[in-house]
Amino acid sequence: MNKQEIIEKINGFLVDEFEVDSDDIEPGANLKDTLGLDSLDYVDLVVSIESNFGVKLVEVDFVGIATFQNFYDLIETKLKAKAA
Repeated sequence: MNKQEIIEKINGFLVDEFEVDSDDIEPGANLKDTLGLDSLDYVDLVVSIESNFGVKLVEVDFVGIATFQNFYDLIETKLKAKAA
């Protein structure tokens, strides 16, 4: 899966499951503010990533994740590690 496919898949389930407007999803936009995430939403996000990509995220993975681009990069890194 290439980076563009990862981005499209993430954006797709964010629009569907978190009811965020696709126009609000920009690489430099703040992930938490744009999605309006609270602690329970993070759990839903982790479950969505696991079901869509087969990788697990833990709390420490979100340290330093501020933007959508940071999030895309995290998932790409996790997928590469899984494939290795």
